[in-house]
Amino acid sequence: MFADTVIQNLSQIFVPNAIERPLRGSEMSQVNLITNGYIAIKDGKILKIASGKPNDSLINELTQVIEGDNKLATPGLIDCHTHLVYGGSRENEFSKKLNNVDYLDILKSGGGILSTVKATRKASFEELYQKSKQLLDKMLLHGVTSIEAKSGYGLNWETESRQLEVVKALNENHPINIVSTFMAAHAVPPEFKDRSDDFIDFIILEMLPKVKSKNLAEFCDIFCEYGVFSAEQSYRLLEAAKKLNFKLKIHTDEIKTIGGVDVASALHVTSAEHLMKITELGIKQLSEKEIIGNLLPGTTFSLMEKNYAPAREMLREGMAITLSTDSNPGSCPTANLQFIMQLGCFNMKLTPIEVFNAVTINAAYSINRGGTLGDFEVGSPADIVIFDAPNIDYAMYFFATNLVSDVFKEGKRVVHNGVRVV
Repeated sequence: MFADTVIQNLSQIFVPNAIERPLRGSEMSQVNLITNGYIAIKDGKILKIASGKPNDSLINELTQVIEGDNKLATPGLIDCHTHLVYGGSRENEFSKKLNNVDYLDILKSGGGILSTVKATRKASFEELYQKSKQLLDKMLLHGVTSIEAKSGYGLNWETESRQLEVVKALNENHPINIVSTFMAAHAVPPEFKDRSDDFIDFIILEMLPKVKSKNLAEFCDIFCEYGVFSAEQSYRLLEAAKKLNFKLKIHTDEIKTIGGVDVASALHVTSAEHLMKITELGIKQLSEKEIIGNLLPGTTFSLMEKNYAPAREMLREGMAITLSTDSNPGSCPTANLQFIMQLGCFNMKLTPIEVFNAVTINAAYSINRGGTLGDFEVGSPADIVIFDAPNIDYAMYFFATNLVSDVFKEGKRVVHNGVRVV
């Protein structure tokens, strides 16, 4: 079978070990690294990956042959935890962080999530769409080909549904695939102040059924944290979402440990997010339940904290982990997943192989796309990133610089020489 496109003379190709589930523990240090190889693409899917030169059985006069110029190729990167759609920005909180004002204190004073809620409620669909599209464009240029996007800056039906509709439209119109998560339980809105139980009831009775009937989200998430939502409230909401056939995620153990891991284990969520303050027992629980730990080192960095999620301990206990940006206007305003990956190396002591597995094959399972995205199996979508680097070690060693040269989405080149072309 002749290929439509062949990318040849690649110095290194990162091929995850696809085993029909997330990689766990020591498995995350394993990979098939192909040197001096090529990638053949047919009908937008991977046809063949091998060392050496492609032979005549792959190439005819219609095949586009692209020089890899001794660069690194990996599957398209997956950012599996973002808060993509929001109004306004929060640079006014930056000096407060520099003066050691606690995040929960900022939230109590009307800042934090609630200030973004105010701006998002004022923003029109078109304003939110254009702002989010610009952020997606930046992500694409940094090698991201799929993301998860959470709502949670509306906290009422009108704005939450607007956020989810923006995500739906962008998924249809932008090269990046977007998996949608409903997260109205991101904070308690002003109109429900001191009535968080009532707000959870409102979400369960009024909002969840509408989201499901309109098919606006695949996952449901909640911020289980001191001063936000309790473990009991988190269980109640996620159990109701599970009954409606939502897949589940939970923000937990970010600032304090209040029982979110117990909720995650009891309901067998797909992923538990943040986990900076997780205990040894919590790690064992998530490992036993085969729950993915979605780690967000950029948030620790942005909040100027020192407590990164204990990634090495998680791997020793046999957990599956991912890395993602937590891209949001307050605690991690970035579109650069590469920098997050480098924080995984520099501050969490993960190896480059573990990091690339975290943002490809494991991230795919975190958004329910395992076996479809995040790998280089024959027949998988040809989502490919070409780095201006000779190998994966260089891509992590040369930090805080966008090294992406080219991006292919389902076999079509959408970024070339660092510039979007589609």
